[in-house]
Amino acid sequence: MASLLTDPLFEISGIAPAPNKSFYYLGITQSEVIWRWWKISLRTSDRNTRPGELKESHMEMLEDARLQADIATVFGPEVLDHVKRLCQGQMNFLELLPDALLLRILSLLELEDVGQLMHTSRRFWKLCQSQEFWENAVRQRCSTLPDEVGALARHIGWRRIFFTDKIKLQLLVNRHRAALQEADQSAHANSDK
Repeated sequence: MASLLTDPLFEISGIAPAPNKSFYYLGITQSEVIWRWWKISLRTSDRNTRPGELKESHMEMLEDARLQADIATVFGPEVLDHVKRLCQGQMNFLELLPDALLLRILSLLELEDVGQLMHTSRRFWKLCQSQEFWENAVRQRCSTLPDEVGALARHIGWRRIFFTDKIKLQLLVNRHRAALQEADQSAHANSDK
């Protein structure tokens, strides 16, 4: 399964917290950890400093306390924990999948399962609450979807449309249509003045 993953498995870059202004890059491939730094300083003694690079195997990184401290200082303890898990071979393959593919997978699940899945991670929470997911859910369960319902859904949200019964939905569509007509009439009245 790991052979199907693209390299790099993880990348992050950014400026170290103050007072350090240096720029750092961390990359994790299937076989090594790459740590790069570019010293940024106003001191004349540092002007000719060249960028640096350190490449270590996963095992070397797990034993290198200095590199681990640098990663934690620059990117935080959460990133360090994630990098350690990757180096130990504990990869969360779902986290590496693109959102579009995860939304497709979610569309194949029962709503009860989606309700359980959304409590497993922040990413799944966001995906299960997204407009794209609920639009797919509505379109999947409706053979035809009038344009007015689509317009209403873009206004009030696809999730609300999904959980609204047909009678209330028709009432909401009528109210939305009336509000649009009223806004249109008021725009015409203002343009006539």
